[in-house]
Amino acid sequence: MMDSIATSVVALAMVLSALFVVRAKNLVHAVLWLGISLAATAAFYGMQGASFLAGVQILTYVGGIVTLMIFGVMVTRRHEGSSVPSGHKNGFRALLTSLLFFGALAAAVQKTPLEPRPGAALQTTPELARALIDDYVLPFEVASLLLLAGIVGAVVIARRKDLETPATAEGRRAAMAEAHAARLAAMVTKETA
Repeated sequence: MMDSIATSVVALAMVLSALFVVRAKNLVHAVLWLGISLAATAAFYGMQGASFLAGVQILTYVGGIVTLMIFGVMVTRRHEGSSVPSGHKNGFRALLTSLLFFGALAAAVQKTPLEPRPGAALQTTPELARALIDDYVLPFEVASLLLLAGIVGAVVIARRKDLETPATAEGRRAAMAEAHAARLAAMVTKETA
Protein backbone atom coordinates (compact mmCIF):
# COMPACT_ATOMS: atom_id res chain seq x y z
CA MET A 1 0.00 0.00 0.00
CA MET A 2 2.75 2.46 0.94
CA ASP A 3 4.72 1.51 -2.17
CA SER A 4 1.83 2.36 -4.46
CA ILE A 5 1.25 5.68 -2.68
CA ALA A 6 4.95 6.60 -2.92
CA THR A 7 5.03 5.57 -6.59
CA SER A 8 1.95 7.69 -7.26
CA VAL A 9 3.47 10.72 -5.53
CA VAL A 10 6.74 10.41 -7.48
CA ALA A 11 4.87 9.87 -10.77
CA LEU A 12 2.69 12.92 -10.06
CA ALA A 13 5.82 14.98 -9.31
CA MET A 14 7.37 13.83 -12.62
CA VAL A 15 4.29 14.66 -14.67
CA LEU A 16 3.57 18.02 -13.03
CA SER A 17 7.16 19.22 -13.21
CA ALA A 18 7.35 18.13 -16.88
CA LEU A 19 4.16 20.08 -17.52
CA PHE A 20 5.67 23.13 -15.82
CA VAL A 21 8.78 22.76 -17.99
CA VAL A 22 6.82 23.22 -21.19
CA ARG A 23 4.45 25.85 -19.77
CA ALA A 24 7.04 28.07 -18.03
CA LYS A 25 7.42 31.52 -19.54
CA ASN A 26 10.79 32.13 -17.87
CA LEU A 27 13.65 30.06 -19.28
CA VAL A 28 15.46 29.77 -15.95
CA HIS A 29 12.30 28.47 -14.27
CA ALA A 30 11.85 25.92 -17.05
CA VAL A 31 15.37 24.59 -16.46
CA LEU A 32 14.76 24.36 -12.71
CA TRP A 33 11.49 22.46 -13.29
CA LEU A 34 13.42 20.13 -15.59
CA GLY A 35 15.83 19.45 -12.72
CA ILE A 36 12.91 18.51 -10.47
CA SER A 37 11.50 16.23 -13.15
CA LEU A 38 14.85 14.47 -13.59
CA ALA A 39 15.31 14.15 -9.82
CA ALA A 40 11.85 12.56 -9.56
CA THR A 41 12.88 10.13 -12.28
CA ALA A 42 15.94 9.22 -10.20
CA ALA A 43 13.70 8.70 -7.18
CA PHE A 44 11.53 6.38 -9.26
CA TYR A 45 14.62 4.38 -10.29
CA GLY A 46 15.65 4.13 -6.64
CA MET A 47 12.19 2.89 -5.66
CA GLN A 48 12.46 0.15 -8.28
CA GLY A 49 15.73 -1.12 -6.79
CA ALA A 50 18.00 0.29 -9.49
CA SER A 51 20.23 2.32 -7.18
CA PHE A 52 23.10 2.52 -9.67
CA LEU A 53 20.80 3.92 -12.34
CA ALA A 54 19.36 6.40 -9.83
CA GLY A 55 22.86 7.59 -8.95
CA VAL A 56 23.83 7.94 -12.60
CA GLN A 57 20.61 9.86 -13.23
CA ILE A 58 21.41 12.31 -10.42
CA LEU A 59 25.07 12.73 -11.37
CA THR A 60 24.59 12.94 -15.13
CA TYR A 61 21.31 14.70 -15.65
CA VAL A 62 20.49 16.63 -12.51
CA GLY A 63 24.06 17.43 -11.55
CA GLY A 64 25.62 17.88 -14.95
CA ILE A 65 23.18 18.76 -17.66
CA VAL A 66 20.88 21.01 -15.65
CA THR A 67 23.91 22.86 -14.27
CA LEU A 68 25.27 23.32 -17.79
CA MET A 69 21.88 24.50 -19.04
CA ILE A 70 21.63 27.07 -16.26
CA PHE A 71 25.22 28.12 -16.97
CA GLY A 72 24.41 28.49 -20.67
CA VAL A 73 21.26 30.49 -19.99
CA MET A 74 23.05 32.79 -17.56
CA VAL A 75 26.09 33.30 -19.81
CA THR A 76 24.10 34.09 -22.93
CA ARG A 77 21.76 36.43 -21.04
CA ARG A 78 18.94 35.59 -23.41
CA HIS A 79 16.49 35.44 -20.50
CA GLU A 80 16.84 39.07 -19.40
CA GLY A 81 13.83 41.21 -20.07
CA SER A 82 12.05 38.64 -22.19
CA SER A 83 9.56 35.92 -21.64
CA VAL A 84 8.77 33.03 -23.90
CA PRO A 85 5.29 33.43 -25.35
CA SER A 86 3.13 30.40 -24.79
CA GLY A 87 0.58 30.67 -27.53
CA HIS A 88 -2.74 28.93 -27.16
CA LYS A 89 -3.36 28.71 -30.91
CA ASN A 90 -1.90 25.22 -31.27
CA GLY A 91 -2.94 23.89 -27.87
CA PHE A 92 -5.50 21.45 -29.26
CA ARG A 93 -3.09 20.04 -31.83
CA ALA A 94 -0.39 19.71 -29.16
CA LEU A 95 -2.80 17.87 -26.86
CA LEU A 96 -3.93 15.57 -29.66
CA THR A 97 -0.34 14.80 -30.67
CA SER A 98 0.61 14.14 -27.04
CA LEU A 99 -2.31 11.78 -26.55
CA LEU A 100 -1.49 9.90 -29.77
CA PHE A 101 2.15 9.58 -28.72
CA PHE A 102 1.10 8.39 -25.26
CA GLY A 103 -1.24 5.83 -26.84
CA ALA A 104 1.53 4.52 -29.08
CA LEU A 105 3.89 4.20 -26.10
CA ALA A 106 1.23 2.51 -23.97
CA ALA A 107 0.50 0.01 -26.76
CA ALA A 108 4.21 -0.73 -27.15
CA VAL A 109 4.58 -1.32 -23.41
CA GLN A 110 1.53 -3.58 -23.32
CA LYS A 111 2.81 -5.72 -26.20
CA THR A 112 6.36 -6.01 -24.85
CA PRO A 113 7.06 -9.11 -22.77
CA LEU A 114 8.49 -8.05 -19.43
CA GLU A 115 10.05 -11.39 -18.49
CA PRO A 116 13.76 -11.80 -19.17
CA ARG A 117 14.64 -13.93 -22.15
CA PRO A 118 15.64 -17.47 -21.31
CA GLY A 119 19.39 -17.86 -21.24
CA ALA A 120 20.02 -14.11 -21.10
CA ALA A 121 22.51 -13.19 -18.41
CA LEU A 122 21.42 -10.36 -16.15
CA GLN A 123 24.12 -7.77 -15.61
CA THR A 124 24.86 -6.64 -12.11
CA THR A 125 25.91 -3.16 -11.10
CA PRO A 126 29.63 -4.02 -10.78
CA GLU A 127 29.60 -5.62 -14.25
CA LEU A 128 27.94 -2.55 -15.74
CA ALA A 129 30.40 -0.20 -14.01
CA ARG A 130 33.35 -2.30 -15.15
CA ALA A 131 32.07 -2.24 -18.73
CA LEU A 132 31.78 1.57 -18.63
CA ILE A 133 35.22 2.07 -17.10
CA ASP A 134 37.17 -0.64 -18.95
CA ASP A 135 35.56 -1.54 -22.26
CA TYR A 136 33.76 1.66 -23.22
CA VAL A 137 35.91 4.35 -21.61
CA LEU A 138 37.20 5.74 -24.93
CA PRO A 139 33.75 6.19 -26.57
CA PHE A 140 32.46 7.61 -23.29
CA GLU A 141 35.24 10.22 -23.14
CA VAL A 142 34.92 11.07 -26.84
CA ALA A 143 31.20 11.66 -26.36
CA SER A 144 31.88 13.88 -23.35
CA LEU A 145 34.45 15.92 -25.31
CA LEU A 146 32.01 16.34 -28.20
CA LEU A 147 29.32 17.53 -25.80
CA LEU A 148 31.75 19.96 -24.19
CA ALA A 149 32.83 21.30 -27.60
CA GLY A 150 29.19 21.75 -28.59
CA ILE A 151 28.40 23.65 -25.40
CA VAL A 152 31.44 25.90 -25.73
CA GLY A 153 30.62 26.55 -29.40
CA ALA A 154 27.01 27.39 -28.58
CA VAL A 155 28.09 29.83 -25.87
CA VAL A 156 30.62 31.49 -28.21
CA ILE A 157 28.04 31.88 -30.98
CA ALA A 158 25.42 33.18 -28.55
CA ARG A 159 27.85 35.66 -26.99
CA ARG A 160 28.91 36.92 -30.43
CA LYS A 161 25.27 37.54 -31.32
CA ASP A 162 24.66 38.99 -27.87
CA LEU A 163 27.38 41.58 -28.45
CA GLU A 164 25.85 42.43 -31.85
CA THR A 165 22.65 43.89 -30.43
CA PRO A 166 20.95 46.60 -32.49
CA ALA A 167 21.96 49.24 -29.94
CA THR A 168 25.68 48.45 -30.18
CA ALA A 169 25.54 48.14 -33.96
CA GLU A 170 23.76 51.51 -34.19
CA GLY A 171 26.29 53.05 -31.79
CA ARG A 172 29.18 51.72 -33.88
CA ARG A 173 27.62 53.10 -37.07
CA ALA A 174 27.12 56.48 -35.41
CA ALA A 175 30.74 56.54 -34.20
CA MET A 176 31.97 55.62 -37.69
CA ALA A 177 29.81 58.34 -39.25
CA GLU A 178 31.11 60.87 -36.71
CA ALA A 179 34.73 59.89 -37.42
CA HIS A 180 34.08 60.12 -41.18
CA ALA A 181 32.51 63.56 -40.75
CA ALA A 182 35.52 64.69 -38.68
CA ARG A 183 37.91 63.48 -41.42
CA LEU A 184 35.90 65.30 -44.08
CA ALA A 185 35.89 68.47 -41.99
CA ALA A 186 39.65 68.20 -41.50
CA MET A 187 40.12 67.75 -45.26
CA VAL A 188 37.92 70.74 -46.04
CA THR A 189 39.76 72.97 -43.55
CA LYS A 190 43.12 71.80 -44.89
CA GLU A 191 42.08 72.65 -48.48
CA THR A 192 40.74 76.07 -47.55
CA ALA A 193 43.83 76.98 -45.52
